[in-house]
Amino acid sequence: MTIRALAQELYQCMKRIEELEKDLAALPLDHPRRTALEKALAEAKKERDQLKGALEGAKG
Repeated sequence: MTIRALAQELYQCMKRIEELEKDLAALPLDHPRRTALEKALAEAKKERDQLKGALEGAKG
């Protein structure tokens, strides 16, 4: 994957994280969807970290 493609994917992932965090903040603590959103957020953060590593590796 090119540096540009990695950067674009990282940007999209970061936007997804922002949306998930916003949705999570709007839900009450006992809402049934909260667990699913927390799991999706954790997965998105893991993907973000992997993309950051790949981007750093491609640059260096």
